[in-house]
Amino acid sequence: MITTSASLLTLVFLTSITSSQTLETNQAVTLSADTLITNAQIYTMDATSPWANTLAIKAGEIIYVGGAKEANALVDNDTAVHNLGGQMVLPGLHDVHIHPLESASDATHFSVPGAGSIKDYQDAVRAARQQHPEASWLIGYGHHIDTLLEMAANPKEVIDAVVDDRAVLIMEQTSHSMWANSKALQLAGIVPTSKNPVGGVIGRDSSGELNGILYDNAGNQVMDVAMHSQGDEMVQNYDGFVEYTQPTLLAHGVTAISDARVYWQRGQLDTWLQLEADDALTMRVSLSLWAYPELDDDKQIAALASLYQVAPDSLLKVDQIKLYMDGILINTTAALKQPYHLNWLGLKDNIGLNYFSQARLQKYIAALAPMGFDFNIHTIGDRGVHEALNAIEAVSHKGARHRLTHVEMIDDKDIPRFAKLKVIADAQVAGDFANPEHWPDMIPLIGKQRAAKLIPIKALVEQGARLTLSSDWNVSSLNPFVGIANAISREPEAISLHQALAAYTINGAYAMRQEHLVGSLEVGKRADFIVLPKNLFTLSAAQIRSIQVLETWLEGRQVYQAEVSN
Repeated sequence: MITTSASLLTLVFLTSITSSQTLETNQAVTLSADTLITNAQIYTMDATSPWANTLAIKAGEIIYVGGAKEANALVDNDTAVHNLGGQMVLPGLHDVHIHPLESASDATHFSVPGAGSIKDYQDAVRAARQQHPEASWLIGYGHHIDTLLEMAANPKEVIDAVVDDRAVLIMEQTSHSMWANSKALQLAGIVPTSKNPVGGVIGRDSSGELNGILYDNAGNQVMDVAMHSQGDEMVQNYDGFVEYTQPTLLAHGVTAISDARVYWQRGQLDTWLQLEADDALTMRVSLSLWAYPELDDDKQIAALASLYQVAPDSLLKVDQIKLYMDGILINTTAALKQPYHLNWLGLKDNIGLNYFSQARLQKYIAALAPMGFDFNIHTIGDRGVHEALNAIEAVSHKGARHRLTHVEMIDDKDIPRFAKLKVIADAQVAGDFANPEHWPDMIPLIGKQRAAKLIPIKALVEQGARLTLSSDWNVSSLNPFVGIANAISREPEAISLHQALAAYTINGAYAMRQEHLVGSLEVGKRADFIVLPKNLFTLSAAQIRSIQVLETWLEGRQVYQAEVSN
């Protein structure tokens, strides 16, 4: 339903469109516009002039925002005039936490059901074996961790019964655990006496036998082995992005993304650089280079520093570091202040895992932030959030724009620290699991009190935090309107529609250090915008969830147009 404030905002638009960015602002403009967008409900995300009905563009730059009458002087015979008939225009949307290469890569051979029977899984592995006779590693995706934990049989032996002469590795749906057969464990050098790696746990059954479940970084390291067995990932990743991911994002109004985990040792950075060299990018991209927890700090810091690049005329920037503080709640690896109620990892008083300690994080920030890197830090548990904030505070750097992503559990005392330390809070609410009706699912793991307020976006905004919302695709839908709809309806942690739009536009642009270029529709900025059939402020959350983007524009050029049905 439309709130009172939303109704008033729409009324203001309909009765008195502001025109602070009139031709007086553009007296220096002597050339006519290339493109004129008019008769539109333009929500600019500019606090001084929130609504307009006309937008003029020259050479990809916005040269006018305001009413139609004043724009006539910018129109000549060569101006393309687009009369939108009252449709809505928004700035291009940002997704500052997405996995665009991994999620569409052809490197994965098969998928399995989230919750299936042993027969379901064995049938999927058997089919993959037949369909890919040349693959030394069969790589799959899709199961839920609790499905394996509830199996009557040893999960490793379930796969061994079908394939024992080739390695099989299946990524769990959140990517925070892997399911391996005996051959995969052997090739990765994992034996019953192997010690847990930093940030990971090697799963064992009650007798101490390896069960094939590899939690967090234990699984990541084996996946690296599997991927290296296939050679360079570039071909698989390149084609998947160009043919599927980029067109799909543009169709949903996303004009800027941050790849939240670039495995630069596996060729993923090479893929992005090739996309840029081929002029294949039709969106703005910022890369978060993965910090490998098992590597030597000094050598890795030097390597990461050498990869920094922010050419002003490029759509691609390599200017962020992705680092995990902890794991996730549902497999009991998120870092908590108090132990989990269930002990799946076999650890005494399990309070989760640290990929990086607070001290190590401080070392990386101190070395890399001064040269321009911002840190995109995975923090899910309350201890993970607390330690990350501590590290940022200890080595505060003027102008830094670090962000904590996920922030599922936050100690109440730490919520005000986001604003105080100028740390961006990045959350994902597009997945159904993030909705309050699913919070009780966490009670068996963390108890009723701790499960009572997860992903507290309202509390963060109310206490001054700069909020961004993102997808973490393919963990959640890449459709930002699903995230917007959930954000405004997930009581008691709901935010306003304006706040949700800010999280996907101007705040996302700030997180990517491009708010001077995009994120709002203002004179002097680049013309990245989208067209919607209806004004979002007149729609319910359910209607926003299903809205379709009609057009997407990047720098004044239309890069997507919806097919018109007859």
